[in-house]
Amino acid sequence: MPDILSVSEVQNGMTGTAYTVVEPSGDIEPFQVDIVGVVSGGKGSNSMIMAKAYGPLIDRAGGVLQGMSGSPVYIDDKLVGAVAIGLKEMNLDTFFITPIENMLPLWDMPDNKNKIKFKSIDLKKAAEEREKAKKKEEEQAAKKDAAKSGDNAKNSKEANESSKDTGAKEKSNSAADSKDSPKDKESESKKANPVTGDEKSQSAETPPATEEKSPETPSQSETILVPEFTDIAADEAAKEPPVESSGSADNVAAATDGTTEHKSLLCVSGFGRDGMNYLSNQFAHFGNLQFLEGGSPMDADGTVVYDAVLEPGGPMGVALMYGDFSIAATGTVTAVDGNRVLGFGHEFLHQGNVNYFMTDASVIGTINGQSAGMKIANVGNIVGRVNQDRSTGVAGILGKFPEVVPVRIHVKDNTLGREEDYGVRIAYNEDLLPQLGATVVYAALNKVADTVNGSTATVHFTIRTNATRSGKVERANMFYNVSDVGQIAVMEMAQAMTLICTNPAEVSDILDVQVDVELYGGRKTATLISAVPDKTHVKPGDTVTFKTKLKPYRQQEEELKIPYTVPKTQPEGRLNLDLRGGGLIPVSQAALFQQQALVIPSEDGRLPTTEESLNTLLNSGRNNEIIIAPGPVTDVQSEREQKKAIRDAIQAAKEISNHKANLLGDKKDGKSAETKFETNYIIENAIRASLQVER
Repeated sequence: MPDILSVSEVQNGMTGTAYTVVEPSGDIEPFQVDIVGVVSGGKGSNSMIMAKAYGPLIDRAGGVLQGMSGSPVYIDDKLVGAVAIGLKEMNLDTFFITPIENMLPLWDMPDNKNKIKFKSIDLKKAAEEREKAKKKEEEQAAKKDAAKSGDNAKNSKEANESSKDTGAKEKSNSAADSKDSPKDKESESKKANPVTGDEKSQSAETPPATEEKSPETPSQSETILVPEFTDIAADEAAKEPPVESSGSADNVAAATDGTTEHKSLLCVSGFGRDGMNYLSNQFAHFGNLQFLEGGSPMDADGTVVYDAVLEPGGPMGVALMYGDFSIAATGTVTAVDGNRVLGFGHEFLHQGNVNYFMTDASVIGTINGQSAGMKIANVGNIVGRVNQDRSTGVAGILGKFPEVVPVRIHVKDNTLGREEDYGVRIAYNEDLLPQLGATVVYAALNKVADTVNGSTATVHFTIRTNATRSGKVERANMFYNVSDVGQIAVMEMAQAMTLICTNPAEVSDILDVQVDVELYGGRKTATLISAVPDKTHVKPGDTVTFKTKLKPYRQQEEELKIPYTVPKTQPEGRLNLDLRGGGLIPVSQAALFQQQALVIPSEDGRLPTTEESLNTLLNSGRNNEIIIAPGPVTDVQSEREQKKAIRDAIQAAKEISNHKANLLGDKKDGKSAETKFETNYIIENAIRASLQVER
């Protein structure tokens, strides 16, 4: 870490040098800087240093461009700060510098993210233990062979002499093997992980993008967060899929009415037009964001590099996700101190303490115009974790990696006969994960179906998490929309992820997400026509079969037989029943109150836990279900009827008390007031039926 020059020492007329990369060669090149002055930010705000750039690099590139953010600026070999922002639609040679003294505190800010609770596996240690176990087995096998030779020697003198010779040879061979084995293994290790001291010193002089290493044999002991009970193999965690994203740095030039304004440029891949629009809407609350769609190079490795080297002036990347879908941005490294890195000179998404992927990057080239320009770069290998995203820049740690949520998506379009699988790994950020998860599912759905207007979709998702005692959240539902079924189809999954990520009691971890979507062209809806019970006079506990007719959209009527069990505590009299689609609001407020009675806050004001809220979501009606539930009670008119209703209520209360233990042990009795019947259609309406209960 070089000496720094504080902003109080910076004066008009000083000259300095900045460093950045603008060519595919990856060479870090200088350009000259003239200090114009210091712009005070006022109380509570950081000052900025105004400067002008010149020199062959600036002439060649066309000015200070997007992507140069973070380029270190030195005066008399002292680090002043990082190239940050420019003035929109003005001279591209003029820019502002974020003082380094405002960036250094990022390294010491609290880091409470990435605290996974699942038991983790040290991949390097596990590999060493396997190697030791293998050696031990070989030694035991050699001892058994020697013992066997000794037993044979007792049978005859010739056998003894022969066995001695053989034993001596075996012992000699065993010793030779034992001596050669570590060297062979060391040689194999060097072949698999060819980084010598000379090469390390040489790699520090080469661009980070060329620093590449097999992730299966890390040179540094690093714990990769892989839950022990997951089906994701440990080697899969170490060898990540390709990083399919290209990222250009955050905006350097921006202004409104003469004031500076910063915009982050996010480069995304894999989303398509509809997915991009959905992503833009999901990120609208961030304000000044620009999205650029561009693919990654086909030969991108996207592996994890455990001992990567990033240099000041070299390119770096910050990624939210990678795989078949990616969102990332690239900028420039400002300073490196050991394994700590500073870059960008301004915020990425301004989220504070975060959990992003830190990557190396490779520059493709530059594009410039009269009032704007851009440096294009590809995100490369995963080299660490970004843990701070603040107004003065981003900070991260090399060799440390973020907790990751793998999302697997399978989409099948029955109309077009298409079927596709997608995979993406999302860095676990509670504030972003639900939105990002919903976005990739929506994008995958649109890419397979081409259009989702007037379509029907069935969605089944499973979220493995420690937020529930069962270890997973699983639900299936059917959706239809005349304009865009995809936006509705992802809502329940996003809602479940939001409940997990906003757990008020503790941080909940998400292990992985599996989503299966099946699409049907056209409208799979139906209307209830009638529901006739096989008997109208019943007793509490009786089962009644409703002969139910429904009319699918533009198809012939169908008949279903739906059983319904009268609650054992149902009082004598008329029992009104509502038959409705699971996705519809109950017909009356009385029915709504009855359905939600179990989640009414207790007398001490206790709110539902996250698990209880998730169960409420999972147990709610599905759009393709017919739900039979008690409806509104007929208004009591006469005094005699009022007294009878009171007696029935008292009797019902006694029976509820008597059946309390049974209700707790018998789920069927506890849920007998409501029946759910699954169909192949989305039920669009509600009808009413009635029974006469006798005791």
